[in-house]
Amino acid sequence: MIFNTEAFAKKYALRYTAILALLLMAPLIVYVVLLLQIDEAKVKLSLQNQSKQIIHSMQGYDNSKKVYHFPRYKAYKAALYDAKYQTLFSTLDFEPTSFTEGFHKKRNDYYYIYTLPEGYYFGANYLLVSTQHTANKIYYFAALVLMAIILSLFAFSFLLLKNFSKPFEKLNTQLDNFIKDSMHEINTPLSIINLNADLFANKYGDNKYLQRMKAASKTLATIYNDMDYLVKQGRVKRTYHEINLGEFIQNRVDYFQEVAHLKEIELQANLEDDIVHTFSKTKLQRIVDNTISNAIKYSHHQSEVDISLYKEEDKIVFMVEDYGIGIENVDKIFSRYYRENESKGGFGIGLNIVKQIIDEEGVKLTVTSEVRKGTVFKYIF
Repeated sequence: MIFNTEAFAKKYALRYTAILALLLMAPLIVYVVLLLQIDEAKVKLSLQNQSKQIIHSMQGYDNSKKVYHFPRYKAYKAALYDAKYQTLFSTLDFEPTSFTEGFHKKRNDYYYIYTLPEGYYFGANYLLVSTQHTANKIYYFAALVLMAIILSLFAFSFLLLKNFSKPFEKLNTQLDNFIKDSMHEINTPLSIINLNADLFANKYGDNKYLQRMKAASKTLATIYNDMDYLVKQGRVKRTYHEINLGEFIQNRVDYFQEVAHLKEIELQANLEDDIVHTFSKTKLQRIVDNTISNAIKYSHHQSEVDISLYKEEDKIVFMVEDYGIGIENVDKIFSRYYRENESKGGFGIGLNIVKQIIDEEGVKLTVTSEVRKGTVFKYIF
C-alpha cells in the first residue's frame, strides 16, 4: 500500500541508465578504437623516425675509426641482424617473432623492421627499432567517460522519475488514508454485529438465520484482516512469541465452525499437543485463516475438511485437505487479485499474503490438487 517515491525512482533510474549506457557504449567503443589506431600510428611514426636517425648515424661512420658507438636511447632499443636473422648487435630484452619489413607488436613491445642494403652497414641486413608502449591512458580516459555518462544518466533519470512520481505518491497516500479510514468505519459495525449476534444467541437461542449472519460476518472479518495486514505491512513491526500451535489452530478451527456449518461441511481437526514454535501470531493467523477459509469456500456441500498438525522428524507440519472442486492452475493462485472461480467471491489477496509470509519466514509450502477431487496445502515449519 505504501508508495515510496525514492525507491521507485531509484529502481527505474537504474534500469533506464543501464539501457541508455548500453546504447551509448557503441559510439564510445568506436571512438576508443579510433584513438587506439591514432595512438598506434604515432608509435609507428616515432619508430620510423628513430630508424632513420640510426641509419643516418651509421652512414656517418668514418671507416678510419676502429670503433663504432651504436646510438643508445632511453625510450628506444635497437638490434642488427644478418641475412640468416643472426644477431650482430642488440639492446633488446625480447625475441622478435617476425622479420618482415614493417610494423609489429609483441605484448607491450612495438617494433619496426627496416631492411638494409646488402653488404653495407657492418654486414647487417635488418635493423630493428623497438619501444615499450601501453594504451592505458586511453583506457583510463574511456573508463572515466563511461563513468561520467552513467552517473549523469542516473542522476538525470532519478530526478526526472522522482518528480514524475510525486503526483502518484500523493494519490497513493490519499487512497491509503481512504482505505484506512474505511476499514476503521467497517470494523466498528462489524464488531457490533458479532457482539449482538452472540448476545442474541445466548438470550433467545441459535437458529439457522443467525448462523448465516454470523458466518457472513466471519467471512467479512477474514477479508478485513487481510486488508488490515496489507495496510500495516512495512509500517508495523511484527512481534514473535512462543506459540502452542495446537491450541492456536484449534481456536481458529472453532472460529470457522459456523462458516463450515453453513455448507454442512465438517471440520476434522487432528492436532498434536505440545508443539511449540516461535512465530508472529498475526502472520500465523493469516496463514491458518486463509487456508481454512479457502478450503471451506471451495469444498462441496456436505463434505469435510481435514486439518492436521504433527511433527515429521525435526519439522513441524500443518496440513489442510479438502475434497472440493480442486485447482486448475496451482502456479497462479498466489498471484495478487487472481481468482480461479469468480463466483466464489473474495478479492484474490489472501493466498498472495500467505506467499509473502512464508517467503519471509522460510516456511516451505507444497500444494497438490486434482480437479473435482480436492486440494492439499502442506506447510513445513
